[in-house]
Amino acid sequence: MSKNILITGCSSGLGLALTNFYLSKNYKVYGISRNKPNIDNKNFIFKSFDLTNISSINSSLNNFISSIKNINTVYLNAGMLGEIKECTKLSIKQMQEVYELNVYSNKELLDILSKTNTTNIIGISSGASKNASKGWGSYSLSKAGLNMLLNLYSKELLDTKIIALAPGVIQTPMTDYIRYQIDDNIFTSAKILKTGIIQKPDDAAERINEFIKRIDEFESGSFVDLRDI
Repeated sequence: MSKNILITGCSSGLGLALTNFYLSKNYKVYGISRNKPNIDNKNFIFKSFDLTNISSINSSLNNFISSIKNINTVYLNAGMLGEIKECTKLSIKQMQEVYELNVYSNKELLDILSKTNTTNIIGISSGASKNASKGWGSYSLSKAGLNMLLNLYSKELLDTKIIALAPGVIQTPMTDYIRYQIDDNIFTSAKILKTGIIQKPDDAAERINEFIKRIDEFESGSFVDLRDI
């Protein structure tokens, strides 16, 4: 019997790497993103949907997700960075846009998943959820909110292991934007990204899968930074 994986934000970056990794292991991968990745594989089942449409998630994705029998692992990977700006220069609207995708879209997905037989749910978090770095206000607030959202749901979905996972810095369009377009004299965290270790998405996908093999070592609802284990 094939194992089933569900991945949001599967068209680029880490989501695409995870998709390709599990397909290479003959898993059946169900992907959700706005754009369909260039994948021709009978085990890839794709649903085009823009998760910023929060109010339509249940009506548009309920049947797709509920039809998956016995989900091994869900990766709640879709998210956005928002603008790197001082908090005093960010509007509520700008911050709300990031928070809604990074937190509330996942709340809607968790509600659907609560009615399925799912073994593991991994919310892709970030070290930014713990660190208050200048310029990262929208992203840090949303990822901290995601951590707590997953913790709260772990108290209700007792048959599912739920983890907020920070995978470390990965070479993606998001981190390329920070490394190449942000003034690191103003936002010093960008300098750290430019000089620190950065993973290829494929390498990060393999590391995350190795974590899944050890997931029983960690309490459901906890935040785990892969760089610390």
